[in-house]
Amino acid sequence: MDTTETTDPIVPDYPLPSLVIGEEGKYYLHTAGRWATFLGIFGFVITGLTLLEAIFIGSLFSLMGRLNPAMNMPTTPGGPAASSIMSAFSGVISFVCVLAAVFYFFLSYYLYKFGTGIKKSTTFNDSVTANKSLEYLKSHFKLIGITTIVIISFYLLIFIGAILVGVFAASALHQ
Repeated sequence: MDTTETTDPIVPDYPLPSLVIGEEGKYYLHTAGRWATFLGIFGFVITGLTLLEAIFIGSLFSLMGRLNPAMNMPTTPGGPAASSIMSAFSGVISFVCVLAAVFYFFLSYYLYKFGTGIKKSTTFNDSVTANKSLEYLKSHFKLIGITTIVIISFYLLIFIGAILVGVFAASALHQ
C-alpha cells in the first residue's frame, strides 16, 4: 500500500501575523473599560432596585385594595373582587420584575468583567487578561443578540396573530 504524506491545510507553513495594539488603541480600550465598569456597577444598582420593586409590588397592590373600598366589591355578581384580580396581577408583575433583574444582572456582570479586565490588561500589558476580558464582551453582545432575536420573533408572532384575528373578524362580519 502506498502511503503519501499529507500536510494539514489548516496550519500554514508560515508564521501567522499577530495583532499588535498601539498606545492609542490601548488608550481607547482603557477608556472603554472605565465606561464599561461604570455601566456595570450602575446595572448592579438597577438590578437591586428592580428586585426591591418585585418584593414590594404585592404590598403596594394590597395597600391600594385597603385604601379603595370599591376594589373589594365583586367585578360581576358572584365573581371575584377586583382586589383578588389585582393580587394575581401583582404576582405576574413580580415574576416579570425578577426575570428582568436576572437578565439585567448578567448583562451588567459581563460588562463589568470586561471593564475591569480590560483596564488591568491595558495597564499591565497583559494579553491573557485582555483575551478573557474580550470573551466577557463577546458574551455580553451574544446575550443582547439572542435577546434581540427572541424579541423580534415575539413581535413577528404578535403581528401574524393580529393579522389572523383581523382576517377572522372580517370574515365573520361578511357572513
